[in-house]
Amino acid sequence: MRDDDAHAAVGPEDALAGPRPPRFGEEDGRLSYASYLEIPQLLELQHPQSDPPAHDELLFIVVHQTYELWFKELLFELESARDRMFADDAHGARHLLERAHAIERILIEQVAVLETMSPRDFLQFRTHLAPASGFQSVQFRAIEFVSGLKDSRYLDRLSLDADGRASMERRLEEPTLWDAFCRFLGGHGLDMPADDEAVRRSSLVALARDQEAHADDFYLSEALLTHDELFALWRQRHVLMVERQIGSKTGTGGSTGASYLRSTLDKRFYPELWALRSYL
Repeated sequence: MRDDDAHAAVGPEDALAGPRPPRFGEEDGRLSYASYLEIPQLLELQHPQSDPPAHDELLFIVVHQTYELWFKELLFELESARDRMFADDAHGARHLLERAHAIERILIEQVAVLETMSPRDFLQFRTHLAPASGFQSVQFRAIEFVSGLKDSRYLDRLSLDADGRASMERRLEEPTLWDAFCRFLGGHGLDMPADDEAVRRSSLVALARDQEAHADDFYLSEALLTHDELFALWRQRHVLMVERQIGSKTGTGGSTGASYLRSTLDKRFYPELWALRSYL
């Protein structure tokens, strides 16, 4: 096209219109996918300890870092669901608990990725992990605390600085999901006094026997039970994976390994909801 043709293609109205306004997302050009998610920084956080690096060590690190990211989100959603119950918002609490369930199902499925390592592949770098251990996951313990399973002895077993210890001590003192649920039921005519097991049992039986009259309360109790069940399934899946990888060897953090993990399988966040089935 000649220059005069190019000028002819632009009419007087086009020339007056000026430059095209920026489309959505182009307003200032300061933000990108990589900068928003801090991708360069994120991809620099994997540092294999074996030398030369064992092939599967990167996989091991990425999977566990991903677990910690999901733990962060799960903890956020559980705390938010607790606060919704204190605000008497059954719909909001159930919505957030259902999101927690979806995350927990991902945690369970993610174990299969680790199981693509053979025992020999894992042994190529396992010795470099000690004394680090999943037992030291602060966020995992925080999830247990907010869910209702509190044990102050864990604070002495975690690698915590002063701020970290203060944060976990605060979590030990904070109300749990169960505390919020009991308050929610009490506001709906179902008394749940902390010091009277018989009254609590009577309220829970009434809840389960008349689901129509207590629909919000019942389905909220079911959402809590699903959270408990999925976390128990993750524990079971994790134990089987450990046994498949290291058998009966001692854990890298000094625990008895799979035998210790098996001792945790009977843990329940809401034993009263499980026991309720026996009284119907």
